[in-house]
Amino acid sequence: MTLLASQAIPSAQMANTKSAIKRIRRIERQTAVNRSRKSRFKNAIKKMNSILEKKNKKEALKYLPKLNSELMKVAKTGIVKKGNASRNISRITKKINSL
Repeated sequence: MTLLASQAIPSAQMANTKSAIKRIRRIERQTAVNRSRKSRFKNAIKKMNSILEKKNKKEALKYLPKLNSELMKVAKTGIVKKGNASRNISRITKKINSL
């Protein structure tokens, strides 16, 4: 472990400069944010799939704008690619229309 400004840095992330140490801290924070966003994305899709399994078209149509918004937010921030989000929305919309 290296000590810098009374902070311990794990030896697996041996940074040589002060700026590199700051970047490590920033990356850790951003990773947590990205993980949270990706989790929200996955949960939104799971929720819609559970609605579709119940064959509840009315509820699915009601939830579709929220799902669309969530997917596009995740795509905008680069957590998933825009095409991935669009493909998911397209497939879910097809499923809803086929109910």
